[in-house]
Amino acid sequence: MKIPTISALAVVTSLIAASGAPAQDTAAGKTSFNKCLACHAIGAGAKNKIGPELNGLDGRKSGTAEGYSYSDANKNSGITWSKEVFLEYIKDPNSKIPGTKMAFAGIKNEKEANDLWAYIAQFDKDGKTK
Repeated sequence: MKIPTISALAVVTSLIAASGAPAQDTAAGKTSFNKCLACHAIGAGAKNKIGPELNGLDGRKSGTAEGYSYSDANKNSGITWSKEVFLEYIKDPNSKIPGTKMAFAGIKNEKEANDLWAYIAQFDKDGKTK
């Protein structure tokens, strides 16, 4: 009876590994966020900088951080931030929102982008972790 159990476990493990969904690592995402720190803030006491503060980004409409002067392209993009939208955007921000003020080459590495989203998405609109 041990062999069927081990075989079933191997199949389940293989299916999970083959799903293609990279595991998210908020600690790695925090490290990746260092690339964003020159322009963005997040967490308790975050304020707008060259770019808007990113607290509560998940579910927020693009161009709506209070007190930040957005480009028309960003304000009129119609985007509501979600994991899927963020992952597409962060690869090449200027391609996703032509005319954005964000001057950033992007993050092409899928794992790094997922980790970054995990880090950003953990903060609510008040900068507290969920």
